[in-house]
Amino acid sequence: MGHGALGIGQGKGINLIFPFFPLPLSPCPLPMPHAQCPYLIRDFMETLEYFLPQVWFVILALFLFLYVMLDGFDLGVGILSLTSSDEERRSILMTSLSNIWDANETWLVLMAGGLFGAFPLAYATILNALYIPIFLMVFGFIFRGVAFEFRELANRKLFWNFAFGAGSFTAALGQGFALGAVLAGIPVDNTGHFIGKTWDWLNIPSVLVALTLIQGYVLIGSTYLIWKTTGELQETHYRTAKIAAWTTLIGAIFITITTPIIYESARSRLFQQPLVYIFAVIPLLGVWLIWQLLKSLARKEERAPFVWTILLFVLSFIGLGLIVFPYIIPNKITIYEAAADPSSLVIMIIFIGFLIPVMLFYNLYQYIVFRGKVTGDGYGK
Repeated sequence: MGHGALGIGQGKGINLIFPFFPLPLSPCPLPMPHAQCPYLIRDFMETLEYFLPQVWFVILALFLFLYVMLDGFDLGVGILSLTSSDEERRSILMTSLSNIWDANETWLVLMAGGLFGAFPLAYATILNALYIPIFLMVFGFIFRGVAFEFRELANRKLFWNFAFGAGSFTAALGQGFALGAVLAGIPVDNTGHFIGKTWDWLNIPSVLVALTLIQGYVLIGSTYLIWKTTGELQETHYRTAKIAAWTTLIGAIFITITTPIIYESARSRLFQQPLVYIFAVIPLLGVWLIWQLLKSLARKEERAPFVWTILLFVLSFIGLGLIVFPYIIPNKITIYEAAADPSSLVIMIIFIGFLIPVMLFYNLYQYIVFRGKVTGDGYGK
């Protein structure tokens, strides 16, 4: 893969990019000496091979962010359902998700499909290295999906209540382990294939990342429920949001401190000029956002806590992106080495360019239609 495998400088390469608009090399289609035409095509191909992987890196980062933000509060609400004191409260929590949770998970499907098409080497290596965390995530999704549907029809809901909460927790835990393992780096050989062991992903840093991610999901789930509920249940989630804000902050501080200590590659990246100034500002902005979140919770605001939490997630993604780029597997495989042929990347961009606006409009329309409060009969009054 990478530049050496993409046929840079070969005359036929241009026809792979624009198969419907062939540009023959002879005679040269441009008003210049014939001898310069191959060099123009070579430069064009090199530009594409440099630019297209970056575009797809941004697209996949967008998909991942939208998934974490939207399905994050789904998982957070599922985890919080384990603490509900009665069936009526739990029903309100699950009703708040009933019309939106399926669409929220679509972004993960798009992200996985995009990774497979745009960076097939990374897709194969990550799945090979992270079978167990990914299995945990998929098992959690299946468990919570079945529980969500069966609970509504069951006379005895106790088992399905637990299954929904436990499935949400398991899915979040698998995602945290996978994220921690990818950030730590996956051992690969010279061809980019996984050469590590089955349990390499399980270590103290990945456990810390998993627990912090779960707290982040609980935080965004709590702020979402503040927005969607009323009365005593809303008061309960003001309290859970405050607790989750502090635990998320503590986890983020530990990750920020330990990452450059444990991983030399992260240390060299964090202290690289001029990124060191950006990385110095990001933790300060994070603390300020947490402070604003806590203030909004103290003032009993309904929508502001959710907005501040989303901004925290945005800031975290910016920091992760700056640490990882240009690697798709940190410090091992770059986006240029893992990228598919330029023709594949261009065709995928054409199709995804139509799909993204449709998905965004559909999600936005959902939230506008179901923007009201969720209450139970006689509850929250």
